[in-house]
Amino acid sequence: MKIEIWSDVMCPFCYIGKRRFEDALQQFAHKDVVEIEWKSFQLNPGMVTDPSANINQYLADAKGWTLDYARQMNNHVTEMAAEVGLTYHMDNAVVANSFKAHRFTHLAKKHNLGDAAEEALFKAYFTDSKNVDDTHTLVELGEAIGLNAEETRQVLDTDAYADDVKHDIAEAQYLGIQGVPFFVVNGKYGVSGAQAVPVFTQTLQTAYSEWKEEKSTPQLNVIEGPACTPDSNC
Repeated sequence: MKIEIWSDVMCPFCYIGKRRFEDALQQFAHKDVVEIEWKSFQLNPGMVTDPSANINQYLADAKGWTLDYARQMNNHVTEMAAEVGLTYHMDNAVVANSFKAHRFTHLAKKHNLGDAAEEALFKAYFTDSKNVDDTHTLVELGEAIGLNAEETRQVLDTDAYADDVKHDIAEAQYLGIQGVPFFVVNGKYGVSGAQAVPVFTQTLQTAYSEWKEEKSTPQLNVIEGPACTPDSNC
């Protein structure tokens, strides 16, 4: 049973949604049949990386907010994160374009380390205040989850996996996904946002019941015609 998750490393609700989804999955009796695939989404493709910029000021300028309101919003998501055991240091977050980080996740996915890469990136951005557009930082994160440092550096020094990132973004547009996190369960159910654990639990159970029934039921619409069978005379 496949679950696809569109997210962006700089989305505070994506990390919170990951934790809530993981909580629901731990309670799900059939978690052993679940396959998870992370997909790329960019909230701000035109963002220019600037480690010297203040994230609150950046958000205020980009969204037309007051500086005080930007701080309030970041404090709000910090409190939400704490409720699921995450520590956010939003005031120290580095303003960084996420495209290179998404290419990094596709490299990790190739080595079956997609989930580990997402976790490492979220922690780096929200907790450790690292620049996720910095090659050296990404190489270090890759080594920590089991990627080869030289391969990671070679990938990031080129445009490798750029098309994969763009494909994910195009697929999101095709599906009408306008915000993240966004969870697609078995290609049939979409869950938008960092929903409460029971929402994920119910969706998993419903999707599993249908998936199990579909697996046990022939899917062919047969047009009958002359044929030999074990019981026929031909």
